[in-house]
Amino acid sequence: MKVIGVTGLQGSGKSIFFDTAMEKGALVVSMGDIIREKAAERGEDTGTTARTLREEFGQYIVAELTVQKIKDLFEKDKDIKTVLIDGIRSPYEIELFKENFDNFISVSIYASPQTRFKRISLRGREDDTTNFDEFMVRENRELGFGIGDVVSTTDYLIENECSLEEFKQKVAEFIEKEMD
Repeated sequence: MKVIGVTGLQGSGKSIFFDTAMEKGALVVSMGDIIREKAAERGEDTGTTARTLREEFGQYIVAELTVQKIKDLFEKDKDIKTVLIDGIRSPYEIELFKENFDNFISVSIYASPQTRFKRISLRGREDDTTNFDEFMVRENRELGFGIGDVVSTTDYLIENECSLEEFKQKVAEFIEKEMD
């Protein structure tokens, strides 16, 4: 089983990456979904939960829960070939995945803050904002988790300052190469 960790700041194009990979047969495990589940259990917003989980259980907690989820999936279905991890935010998480999965690689999706803000302003997800100052608060929170270090040290970087069609083509080429 190959495990691919994917990172990138909000609005960078990760969803398009995952959609393309799933079309090719990969499974996606979302660290954000794990945080959202825990936030609902605690009655907190996701930002607070992401921070407090790490304060209470250490930098590895969301990654530890993700590792266990991937191992459980593989135990249930030995035919799983590729699992993508959505939402890596810290170098600690990368290290844990490398320790647990021999075929682990990491990829970053990059787009400028201006490009990403424009995208999230248009997409209308529940936790998106159309206020640039609020966008930057979330940006700085994610950077505080260490995502900048993760982005700068991934095995692969896919730039997304192009058209949607061009980006989809880049992603398809990457996925086909890595899933072989």
